[in-house]
Parts: sequence; structure tokens; C-alpha cells
Amino acid sequence: MKIPEILLIESAHRPGSLASILGVIGDEGLVVEHLASLRRDQDKTVWEITLEMDPDAGPRLRERIDALPNARLLGRSDRVFNRHRGGKIRTVSTLDIGSLQILRDVYTPGVARVCLAIRDNPALAAEYTAISRTVAIVTNGTAVLGLGDIGALAGMPVMEGKAALMASLAGLSGVPILVEEKDPKRLVEIIAAIAPSFGAIQLEDIAAPGCFEVEDTLRARLDIPVLHDDQHGTAVVAMAAVRNAGRQAGQRLSRSVVGQVGLGAAGIGIARLLLSRGTPRILGADLDAGARQRFAALGGEPADLARVMAEADIVIATTGVPGLIKPAMVRAGQVILALSNPDPEIEPQAALAAGAAFAADGKSINNVLGFPGLFRGALEAGARRFTDEMLVAAAETIADLASDHDLVPDPLNLAVHDAVTAAVAKAARDSGA
Repeated sequence: MKIPEILLIESAHRPGSLASILGVIGDEGLVVEHLASLRRDQDKTVWEITLEMDPDAGPRLRERIDALPNARLLGRSDRVFNRHRGGKIRTVSTLDIGSLQILRDVYTPGVARVCLAIRDNPALAAEYTAISRTVAIVTNGTAVLGLGDIGALAGMPVMEGKAALMASLAGLSGVPILVEEKDPKRLVEIIAAIAPSFGAIQLEDIAAPGCFEVEDTLRARLDIPVLHDDQHGTAVVAMAAVRNAGRQAGQRLSRSVVGQVGLGAAGIGIARLLLSRGTPRILGADLDAGARQRFAALGGEPADLARVMAEADIVIATTGVPGLIKPAMVRAGQVILALSNPDPEIEPQAALAAGAAFAADGKSINNVLGFPGLFRGALEAGARRFTDEMLVAAAETIADLASDHDLVPDPLNLAVHDAVTAAVAKAARDSGA
């Protein structure tokens, strides 16, 4: 598995020094993800170079850099860890409690009036508490990124990241909830018990097939929106990317055969949304018989990997298996979206070299474009559930906002999230959610 490696390298400040370092990196088959000059001291410069590499490649690379006459490896940067130090989120007051009068209003004795008002009319909680802008981000850590079952505690950095993105991109308060429970029925009971604190529930990194039971049961039981982001957030952004990739490759989704490789949470979510929008034929491959049965029940056509690659015009892969799709499997003119992170089923460059008309991976197609606006739109509309109309509205908005040469727009463009919010809220009202 490739992970970010951030090296600190000192080089002589003269022509060709940096080029020789980059030449060694290129010889090792590595691509520079980020390059920054940290400081210059007289005749030397210290560079911070970010690479994505297998851990086994590290010792050889470091040895080759140290062997250069004009460079010296200083060590590894802790930039990523430093940005996580102390956590990425915190709770802050919306009021400046600068006087005893304000203190008595927001706490005792004034708060009692608001408590009694909500007791008599529970709908007032949406106006006089933060519940209507607060989302629980719940995980049991059984399917974190492409890392698998690493436990709830190890999943906390991802949950904090989701909360930080909700705050910065949609103005919502996301609260990470770690649950040490793998049994779907008990997990449902725990989440349902804490649900009154929140306006919506975002399920995150819960492994299939249990994630389907958890979401379905909570959606039927709770009167607030519940969304498993690995299914539906991924599906929304994938649908937007598929539409634009097909356009750029000259293939219309309504006339194409789609292949879904991997029928876990993300794969089922993508297939279900595409089928709901009238995609005529979707082939699906997975080694798990239960996954194939769920797919068939949706209206998909189970197949093996070889058949998917032989017949599909657009291939979407969400297996978590690096290198699963071999270049020899790619047909000329196919669209290949290998979405597993951190390592795709096939590198886009390899797919293009094998004849694909268009190829992309999960670095560029990320559900951060979907979930902030999905939740804000649902909450602003007072929706009690997510509907397919809301998901499709988000997908179409994301697709429409991409530039002519991009699959999806910039995820840090706040205007995109505002537009998704508006589209989701309208769809919620129109669909009666």
C-alpha cells in the first residue's frame, strides 16, 4: 500500500542540484506529489518533497539520495502528523459570554425557560438549539478507507476530517462518534439511543454487509435523515464523474453498458443510483455470493471480472484491491474509473496507455464534493429522510459545475457546496421528504 512519504533533503544551491535529486526519484518510478523550499542557508537549500510510495522503496531511495555528491537526506517531515496534533476540531460558543447577564441567560436560571418551552413543544428545539445544524458522524471502524477493519479508535482521524470539512464547507457541526460494536442490531440500538442529540446521522466506514442493515433499520426507525456516506456520498460523486467522463469520451450513459467491479458498500450504492436513473445495463463483479445476490435484487447483472472488462463501456472499480485490473484487460475506448484509495485497481496512466479513452482514480473523484451539501440541504429543508431525488440533484449539480476538461469541480470551491445545498433542499421539498 502506498502512503505519503515526506522527505527533508538538503542540496547545494547551484544549477543541477535539485534536478539530480528529482532524477533519482524518477529512476525509482516515483512521482512527486508536492515540492516546497523550506529555507535557504547561504549555499544550501532544504527541500520538502512529498512522494506516494511503498514502504519497501524507502531505504533504497534514501540510500541513493545520500550517495549524491550535492545532496544530503536530513530525515522525514512530520507535516501530516503536525496538522493532526491535538485534533482537527473543537467546540466553540456562538456567544461571547462576557457578562453575568449573558451567563444567566444562556445557563441558569434563564435556560430553564427554554427547556420548558421545548418540553411543551419539541419542534422548538430546531430553533433554540444547535440540533438542526449538528450531524453525528458514526463509525465502528470496520472499513476505514482502504485500510480495512482497523478499529473505531484508529478511525478517529477520518471522522475528525469529515467534521472539519462539514464545518469549513457547509457551516455544520459534525460530531465524531466512535462505537465499539460490530453486531448490526446492537449498533442500531446504540445509534438510535443517541439520535435525539442530532439533526442527522452520517454513517461512516462501516463494513458491508452489516452497513446495509444498519442504514435500512435506522432510516425506518428515525425521523431524521440518515446517510451511509460510503454508499450514497460516493455514489453521488461517482455518478457526476461518470456522466462527465462519458461526455468527454463520446459515450452517453443512457446508451452505455456500465461495469461495477466490487459490490461492497460503495459499489452497491453506485449501482443502485445509476439503475434508479435508468442506466440500461450494469454488469457487476464480486467474489462474494451475497454481494452478487444483493446486486441482482437491484436489477443488476452479476458477472465475473473478465466479462465486465470485455463488455462494459464504462468501468467503475471500488474493490480496495490495488492492481486488480491489468492493462491487458482494458479495451480501446473504455472509460475506467478506479476509485479505491489510497491505491487504485489500475493507475490512470496505465489504463490510458492500454487504450482507455478516459481514466481517473479516487484522488480526483472524492465524496467530499457530496456530503457537506447533502446534509446541509437536507437540514435546511427540514427533511426527515434522504431520497433518490435528493441524491440525483446533488450529482447533476456537481456534474454541471465541472469545467469542460474536468470530471468534477474543485472540492474547495464554496460556491459548489452552496449550489449542492440549494439543489438538495429543493429536491427534498419537491419529493415530499
